Amino acid sequence: MVTRPEPPKAKNLSGLSIVWRFAAQYRLQLVAAGIALLLAAAATSGVPYAFKLIIDRGFTASNGQTGDIARWFEYLLMLVGVMAIATAVRFYFVSWIGERVVADIRLAVHRNLLRLAPGFFEENRPAEIASRITADTTIIEQVVGTTISVALRNIVMGTACAIILFFLAPALASRLLIAIPLIVVPLVVLGRRIRAISTRSQDRIADVGTIASEVLGAMKIVQAYNQQGREAQRFTAATEEVFAVAKKRILLRAIMTAVVILLMFSAITMIIWKGATDVAEGRMTGGTIAAFVLYGGLLAGAFGALSEVYGDLLRASGASERLAELLNAKSDITAPANPAAMPEPSRGELEFQHVGFRYPTRLEVSALHNFSLKVRPNEKLALVGPSGAGKTTIFQLAERFYDPQEGRITLDGVDLKDADPADIRQRIAMVPQEVVIFAASARDNLRYGNWDASEDEIWAAARDANAETFLRQLPQGLDTFMGEGGARLSGGQRQRLAIARALLRRDAPLLLLDEATSALDAESEAAVQGALEHLMEGRTTIVIAHRLATVRAADRIIVMDGGKIVEEGKHSELASAGGLYARLAKLQFQGEAA
Repeated sequence: MVTRPEPPKAKNLSGLSIVWRFAAQYRLQLVAAGIALLLAAAATSGVPYAFKLIIDRGFTASNGQTGDIARWFEYLLMLVGVMAIATAVRFYFVSWIGERVVADIRLAVHRNLLRLAPGFFEENRPAEIASRITADTTIIEQVVGTTISVALRNIVMGTACAIILFFLAPALASRLLIAIPLIVVPLVVLGRRIRAISTRSQDRIADVGTIASEVLGAMKIVQAYNQQGREAQRFTAATEEVFAVAKKRILLRAIMTAVVILLMFSAITMIIWKGATDVAEGRMTGGTIAAFVLYGGLLAGAFGALSEVYGDLLRASGASERLAELLNAKSDITAPANPAAMPEPSRGELEFQHVGFRYPTRLEVSALHNFSLKVRPNEKLALVGPSGAGKTTIFQLAERFYDPQEGRITLDGVDLKDADPADIRQRIAMVPQEVVIFAASARDNLRYGNWDASEDEIWAAARDANAETFLRQLPQGLDTFMGEGGARLSGGQRQRLAIARALLRRDAPLLLLDEATSALDAESEAAVQGALEHLMEGRTTIVIAHRLATVRAADRIIVMDGGKIVEEGKHSELASAGGLYARLAKLQFQGEAA
């Protein structure tokens, strides 16, 4: 059972709090970036005042001599030099922080995803989650590395320019203040709408990524059924939906930018008009009005830039909220505060006591009902039953991927809920029906069962799994890249590789085996069956049986239907009883027996 946090309801930049939480770890870099930003803003703010001094003093003649023009131009060049160096330093540290914060967020989200129970990935599409980790963090990277810096710089610049304007011409600056509320109100109103649309835009982008990933992973099926046209239409529809949402966001941002610039520059134009009149009447110097115009332009530019970056900040806030959902997601499958110690040596005894279970996504259907079963150490138990009988559910609960709503499950006498899930899974080796081969080398796929396995242990496991021959024939041996999903291997080779992986878990006394040989040719099936015999030696084995030979070799057969045990015994006993097992054996195993 997985609890998912509700998305934040606030319509502001509160979503960026997660970004600050990660950025705050790098105080030294933040301080360096802040100092460089202040220096760059101060130097930029000093440029208009330098022009005032040049005009009022440098161009003024005294006793027939030109003014001290060189002095003031040297002052201007000094400001430009400081501005260039400070801007470069700011860019470096801000970009560094942006890259580091995004990397930290990705790592934190990924670590949390690895801790979540499988139920979370039933409720949330893995492809969409991958899109959040990539696309959403890219937006945050842009914002942290660029947008926030631009916003802070313009806030500092705007504040400095406003203060200097009051110093230069208080009357004109006071009139400028009247226009500020007219600018801020539309900025806030339109900004809230942009933020909501930005979140929708990211959701649609995730849909595009999901469709692309799904189709590319099933390209053979798509082409085999000639569904390229349909998939192209589906992808086109999702892409056009992204564009449609983006158009709304772009339109609102364009309107917001136009409104802010129009109001800001209109106000400045009217104020400069009044200033020009004062210069003409001798109440203000030419340098002062020139500086006022430049400062007014900087102030207007700062507000205009803020109107644009505000939309980016809102978009990043939406992306941060989506990532925060993944980062804050909690799973009920966690280790207790004081986990019970598992007995040593492990016996591999598994027991279900009156277990009732429903999958979180299908609470209306009971997967197991009042289910009781005790598997003795070193016993080979076969599970037989129609599809949906609950066989795979037993594996899922034994691994503690889920907790039952009723009853209890014990391993070596310890309730699974009282133990650390890592300790439980360390005692279990599992070979699923759908073999998972990672896009890595053959060596890394084998070492997944025991990452510390030596070269000799790897080859010994491969030999016991009847996989040594084909592994040695690979172009680079164990270092050969397997391709996505083991695309470079046949079905039988993939299964033998998975068996070798399980063999490397030699300290796992419990084997969960979903036997899958029905789709293999006779030679591959014989090789896999031989590997399975090696795998089951000295272990408690629970196998979902598909072959008559496996059922006959089992110490006990459990026949399931509707989440209950309906028959139990050996093959000969059940085959002659005329019940469900007899019917299944006749339908499923008769051809094989013949």
